Amino acid sequence: MQLENRAAIVTGSSLGIGRAIAVAFGREGASVTINYRSHPEQGQEAVEEIEKGGGKAISVQADVSEPEGVKDLIQQTVKEFGRLDVMVNNAGIEQKVPFLDTPLEVWEKVISVNLTGVYIGCQEAARQMVSQGDGGRIINVSSVHEDLPMPTNSPYCAAKGGVRMLMRTIAVELAPHGITVNNIAPGAIETPINKNLDEHPEQQQELLSEIPLGRIGKPEDVASVAVYLASDASSYSTGSTFFVDGGMMRHAGSL
Repeated sequence: MQLENRAAIVTGSSLGIGRAIAVAFGREGASVTINYRSHPEQGQEAVEEIEKGGGKAISVQADVSEPEGVKDLIQQTVKEFGRLDVMVNNAGIEQKVPFLDTPLEVWEKVISVNLTGVYIGCQEAARQMVSQGDGGRIINVSSVHEDLPMPTNSPYCAAKGGVRMLMRTIAVELAPHGITVNNIAPGAIETPINKNLDEHPEQQQELLSEIPLGRIGKPEDVASVAVYLASDASSYSTGSTFFVDGGMMRHAGSL
């Protein structure tokens, strides 16, 4: 087991990519805190899935854009498991609107969760890890859109671009404490956020044409990279983005 005796938090982990990461961590021996914002039943389902596999997990409500919520998330984790070794900032939202029509409220909402929430999660987790004195792992689930433009999604792209430079900067600052900081940047992944693609075959085919490997990824594809970044195998990796996109970043604009 690659993560035995480690305690991890995965924000936004009641569904989708976050849940897959949490389940994979549990399978590898980590004690996992599931985080949800508004659906406790989904958080409990994730806990039960981990426990069925022989792992340990708790579920904690928190809005990651609120500092007190994140502090409580970490405090409950430390109270239950004794420490915090891995922080995965996964929670995110998006709301597609043409730039000229994007209300300020949409910008502020998306930035508050996708960028400010990651900042708070990184800072509070790092403070806990520094106090423990033996390093740690911070993993941010970003997006190919930290680097790749996406028309009608400017707040989301701006937030993800911000997460890229946040990661790069704090990786340097936290390295002396033995804390690594990296991003995982998924491309098109089968999650509830794009479940309607099956109803629009033309859009699905257009998307697939942009992916050299010819398929939409699965949450487990992202989870396997998260396990690597949380484990000892990645001890010399920090300040980098790991793309999980079927080649989309290398193919974009090549036709």
